[in-house]
Amino acid sequence: MLRRHFTAGLTATALIPALPARAQGEKVLRVGMTAADIPTTTGQPSQGAEGIRFGGITGYDGLTNWDLSRGDQKARIRPGLAESWSTDPADRNRWTFRLRQGVKFHDGSEFNAEAVVWNLDKVMNKEAPQFDSAQAAQAATFVAPIASYRAVDGSTVEIITKEPIASLPYKLVSVFFSSPARWKELGGSWARFALNPSGTGPWKFDKVAPRERIEYVRNAQYWDSARIPKCDRLVVMPMPDPLTRGAALLSGQVDWIEAPSPDMIPRLRNAGMKIVTNPYPHVWPYLLSALPDSPFRDVRVRQAINLGLDRDGLVALLEGTAMAARGLVLPNDPWFGTPRFELRHDPREAKKLMQAAGYGPRNPCNATLLISTSGSGQMQPLPMNEAIKQGLAEIGINLRLEVLEWETLRGRRRSGAAAPENRGMHALNNSLGSAEPSALIDVSWSKRNPPVGVNWGYFADPKVDELAARAEVEFDPEKQDMLLAELHAACVDQALWAFIVHDLNPRAMSPRVKGFVQAQSWQQDLTTVEIA
Repeated sequence: MLRRHFTAGLTATALIPALPARAQGEKVLRVGMTAADIPTTTGQPSQGAEGIRFGGITGYDGLTNWDLSRGDQKARIRPGLAESWSTDPADRNRWTFRLRQGVKFHDGSEFNAEAVVWNLDKVMNKEAPQFDSAQAAQAATFVAPIASYRAVDGSTVEIITKEPIASLPYKLVSVFFSSPARWKELGGSWARFALNPSGTGPWKFDKVAPRERIEYVRNAQYWDSARIPKCDRLVVMPMPDPLTRGAALLSGQVDWIEAPSPDMIPRLRNAGMKIVTNPYPHVWPYLLSALPDSPFRDVRVRQAINLGLDRDGLVALLEGTAMAARGLVLPNDPWFGTPRFELRHDPREAKKLMQAAGYGPRNPCNATLLISTSGSGQMQPLPMNEAIKQGLAEIGINLRLEVLEWETLRGRRRSGAAAPENRGMHALNNSLGSAEPSALIDVSWSKRNPPVGVNWGYFADPKVDELAARAEVEFDPEKQDMLLAELHAACVDQALWAFIVHDLNPRAMSPRVKGFVQAQSWQQDLTTVEIA
């Protein structure tokens, strides 16, 4: 694989946003994120997992939350605004959530069952005055299983699903709760709420400046006393250019950056910066269209693209901040199973498969791939995709790259390959997680085509459908793990996607940053961080 440089060296022209001055004695953590804009602050953040990391779990909570306290195992869910939940063994569609008592929104109003119903209405009930189509779009896949909901009493909520779904608590970890009182106080305007948000999270919103920054202050009254932030203030700034992020860290204008440029890692280390990595449930793939106009409708072409990928070369390009993928999940994950099709770099076999599928010099395989300039979990998408494009040309797959801004790409992913705006698009490069069961079910089951799932390419296979359907309704965790292992193996054998690399989630931070535990998760807990 051709060696490419991500940056040509730091220059004085890197555009670093003006940063606020610190108050005397105030401990401030300043973070440079990869997105081009701040996530929306109304409660259901935009900008993907990075948006949830810096605009969701910071200022808000879900009924369930991630346990991000450990770095030695995959993060699991724990009680959040709900102290407990259960499903009726006689009616698996019926769930009961017992709410935590004494929780207050940042504005001092009470969190209760009425607030839960109000927030579900804001993303599900188009007739409700608080319904917000922008938040509804962000929450669509998380609330898709829900048929109805009601407050049983002040501290109990009942949720009825359309069909039995064992992974509902995992989905609700990304459904956040905004203050009804603040929304009403601001005249029922989500635009005004976005500038003066109120949630229940460990950080209170202090200043919101679109395309510049979000500033939070410590919520000293947070309901979980163990997670009251150690810092006084958190400042999050969008910096989509890795050169800008690296320059800001080296100059002391930020304390922490997401996804440092691999070329800059040696220089950052030499300057005393800490480079933190850890495997987590993440894969950087190409979602492949199985529609009639796509060459990837043929399993031989899907297998060929997987054999044409030089994953080890890509890992070297990334200075070891990734690992070669052997499937959607990591090889040590209980859901990996025993695939028969081995993901490896084998151009000779790839060419044989392409020839068997009818492609050759007189009939080249042309495919258009949607990619982003940056974004949550996207690593270094421009040089990575250019390198992959060059390598795949050697086996007869000619990729045309169509470059979009990250949030635009996410919209094209949510709409699916069959949407009019995606006509002529054969693949989409969107990193995805595998932290919870529906991450495997929703991407492979033909019942989970957009908008209710993430089966972007409209893939359909009888065996995969049967396994997904069984895993969906298996409420015994051990039995569900066994079914998910079979499902994952079937997805690899069918080459559902082009599985490329797993991100090791690199971050670079000042030596002044103390107390951070890098969880094996998309999400990270910033409440433990201190500034020395």
